[in-house]
Amino acid sequence: MKCFGDTEIHRRICKIISQIGFDHCDPTHIFCVRSYGTKTRAIARIWSLPLIWRQCLRLPVYYVIEVITEKFDALPEEDKDRVLIHELLHIPTHFSGGLVPHYCFGKKIDNKRVDELYKLINK
Repeated sequence: MKCFGDTEIHRRICKIISQIGFDHCDPTHIFCVRSYGTKTRAIARIWSLPLIWRQCLRLPVYYVIEVITEKFDALPEEDKDRVLIHELLHIPTHFSGGLVPHYCFGKKIDNKRVDELYKLINK
């Protein structure tokens, strides 16, 4: 697997954050990378640095959104935005460094929720 930073994806993330009102997300602490050559079934993934590492290294909270180039690039533009919205939904409202699971406290990260937010960026 190889990966590299991607400013185009980051610009897209910043636009989505402002359009859907995800004020809890700090785009300066979200990195975006493209990877290729991986065996995953995922189209994209989100990563965070565990608390123990952040404390030991005295680092603030950061997230990394990884898009799998072979799969992500093949999607229509609308679906790319949906995938990025899905990944942003994994960031908790406290921007604490944790990750929200697909099912949590009665809320779901699913296509219905993603579509509701996608409508906000295409008014």
